[in-house]
Amino acid sequence: MFRWGILSTANIGITQVLPAIAASETGVIQGVASRDAARARAVADRFNAPLSFGSYEALLASDQIDGVYIPLPTSQHIEYSLKAAEAGKHVLCEKPIALKAGDIDRLIEARDRCQVVISEAFMVYYHPQWAKVRELISSGQIGRLRMVQGCFTYFNDDPANMRNQVALGGGALPDIGVYPTVVTRMVTGQEPQEVFARIERDPDFGTDRYASVLARFADFDLSFYVATQLSGRQQMVFHGDQGMITVHTPFNAGKYDHARVTWHDRSHTCAQEWTFSNANQYSLQADAFVRFVRGQEEMLFSLENSKANQHVIDKIYAAAEKL
Repeated sequence: MFRWGILSTANIGITQVLPAIAASETGVIQGVASRDAARARAVADRFNAPLSFGSYEALLASDQIDGVYIPLPTSQHIEYSLKAAEAGKHVLCEKPIALKAGDIDRLIEARDRCQVVISEAFMVYYHPQWAKVRELISSGQIGRLRMVQGCFTYFNDDPANMRNQVALGGGALPDIGVYPTVVTRMVTGQEPQEVFARIERDPDFGTDRYASVLARFADFDLSFYVATQLSGRQQMVFHGDQGMITVHTPFNAGKYDHARVTWHDRSHTCAQEWTFSNANQYSLQADAFVRFVRGQEEMLFSLENSKANQHVIDKIYAAAEKL
């Protein structure tokens, strides 16, 4: 079994990823690291991990760890992904893996030089509902795709939360704006050619708390908004000249709502729905990662894909500054 080490006891790891790794087919949680040794031990005990470490460096130095999952604050993702690679550990790092597309070049160089796997943890990439959307679009089920619309919002005005701290990489676009862009790119295989955006920043935090984006692709437009201080909502709609697809819980499948994909024909006289109630996208992600590390044929979210997606986010910030 692949021996996972966990860098940090962040909430997303404890509530989502660690339970999924524990339930995965290919790996076990071998060790947990925290700057608080007692907390590391408590989380390790919770997930039956034999090892705990009072520093991230101690875990990276252990020969009993094959790879690491990194849910540290965004501002530390590049630093510790590089440290892990230098230590010979494979890396699954929370999104966004970087705050600038150019920073990912350092990870690509380290990946190739150290001969390790480094992947950004876009769990949606592995959810079967997105394979279904890609299949429906590519097979012509909705005809010519003309418009993609999306939204992802939640309400969080806690000043202590990292999502509301500029220094830690907080903001709506780094946290959730990456999702409408990545799934659109994923199911169409296209990149935006032109981007327009409006961003609103919190007057106290300085983070982008709302962003409205229009991205023009060769064959269609993508329009979406994200916010960290609106009531919770998430949805993606793919609208063609022969029908449309609605993804009801595109990002937090199983948490926000059940994973459902609905297709309607052009006249709305015929509809079909697919549900994916038993899919855990975090476990699927962990298993795909380990199989890829083992050299098995597996689709993995690559650093090149990460760089392309972050390039879109960079374009959004640049476009908003022109207003």
